[in-house]
Amino acid sequence: MADNQSVLSVSIVTPDGQVYEGKSDLLVVKTTIGELGIMYNHVPLIASLEVDETRVKLGENEDKIAVNGGFLEFSDNVATIVADSAERQDDIDVNRAESARERAKATIEKAQAAHDADSLARAEVALRRAINRINVAKH
Repeated sequence: MADNQSVLSVSIVTPDGQVYEGKSDLLVVKTTIGELGIMYNHVPLIASLEVDETRVKLGENEDKIAVNGGFLEFSDNVATIVADSAERQDDIDVNRAESARERAKATIEKAQAAHDADSLARAEVALRRAINRINVAKH
């Protein structure tokens, strides 16, 4: 495990409140331009996040969080993720996520048949979020 002098503080917040708070020697996120790993003394940055898994590693331990969009701000060894929504791996209700996936698929079919681009775009985002939650939960 890394010594306490070489760790990051990681916080994940949503409009509903704080989802995660912890220390890390490696934070891995998926940005809009690719996967990014952040370690102690990384250059300061702000990045937009994709709907994907965020991994917070400390030594042999790893926490996985389903992050659904938002952004990451990192400076002075403090990483803050402000997400539209996020769930820790142990908090994900897989049955509810699978139901959401099926509803999104049905909505996509209806939107395609009706040529409703707005409904299609919203349903595709809902499908990506549901699949992300399922993947993180089953990891």
